Amino acid sequence: MPTAERVSLWRLPAVRAMFAVSLLGLTSYSVLLAALPAYAADAGAGLVAAGSATTVFLLVTVLVQGTVPALVRRWGLGPVLAAGLVALGAPAPLYLAGDDVAWLLAVSAVRGVGFAVLTVLGSAIAAQAVPPERRGESIGIYGLGAGLPTLVAVPGGAALTLAGHFPWVAALGASAVLALPFVPGLVRALGPPPADAGPGTSRAAVRASAAPSLVLLTVTLAGGGLVTFLPIERPDGATATAALLVFGVSTAVCRWRVGVLVDRIGARVLLPAALGTGVAGLALVALGLSLAGPAGTGALLLGSLGLGVAYGAVQNLTLVVSLARAGEGSTATVSAVWNASFDTGTAIGALAVGAVAAGLGLPLTYLLVAGLLALVLPVAVAVARAPRLS
Repeated sequence: MPTAERVSLWRLPAVRAMFAVSLLGLTSYSVLLAALPAYAADAGAGLVAAGSATTVFLLVTVLVQGTVPALVRRWGLGPVLAAGLVALGAPAPLYLAGDDVAWLLAVSAVRGVGFAVLTVLGSAIAAQAVPPERRGESIGIYGLGAGLPTLVAVPGGAALTLAGHFPWVAALGASAVLALPFVPGLVRALGPPPADAGPGTSRAAVRASAAPSLVLLTVTLAGGGLVTFLPIERPDGATATAALLVFGVSTAVCRWRVGVLVDRIGARVLLPAALGTGVAGLALVALGLSLAGPAGTGALLLGSLGLGVAYGAVQNLTLVVSLARAGEGSTATVSAVWNASFDTGTAIGALAVGAVAAGLGLPLTYLLVAGLLALVLPVAVAVARAPRLS
């Protein structure tokens, strides 16, 4: 285990390998996140059906995530991680075999298994690779590897699809397979795989993670609703792509840099402030969709910035708080609960937002989701009182 000396975490082999695996694996996920619903909608699917591919993908992910710690104990970190990368990346080109919704759902279900493995092990490795007092920074680096694809691949995949180039997007979705060469070095650098101390510890970790994960679920619901339906609402491509780019930049930067801040000052102020920024941001997105001309575009971009700040910062902060509340020996369970909440929120956003928007319209639906974010602000205030790690 590295010492607590204030050296750059980028010098640690485990951190560098973790970053490469997360970057390539999350690119496979992100490039299809907004693109696949747009492709399905272009093929004639309605809003709910278009969002269902993301929902099925993430439903399978959530169902499998709880089994990942046991799989690692049985087979080892390396084989499980490698199998997850193959399951996530290899099936992506198969989307081109047909545009029937049932086929898209089937391929998405297989890929969801791989995504479950990658997400649980990625965040657990980030927490295990460094001492507790550097954990926020390490999670931030992992988040950078996950956030850069949000920055580039989400708007890029949407733009390519809206321009009629979905085959390129499906091919790029295989990028997770390119992470396989990094797995042996990661296992060697990391040492023993993350594991829980026992059933009692696991149950306590679930309870400790529940409230922070509720905050995370609500924020990812909002983010899932944005990336899934904004390209459909603004199919000309330019405005939606710009908004998703702003969302991606703010997500990546805040998820990365807030880790250093939380190690130094704790989450007491940071978590409620980040969530409040998300409330304002999504309300501005709703306003921007309701206005025409430059005023609407400006509000949409500013709102995407605010929601991206919340989306990135809350991811890091809730994981750090969950680990602090659960204590040592609970990394794998905390990671599974946190990731299940993340993906459940995204799946709900991809399905429920579309269902509500079909009746009320997307601007009013986004405003309702902003109200939902406001309702969990007291929870964020309460859970941010976890012990500081520095």
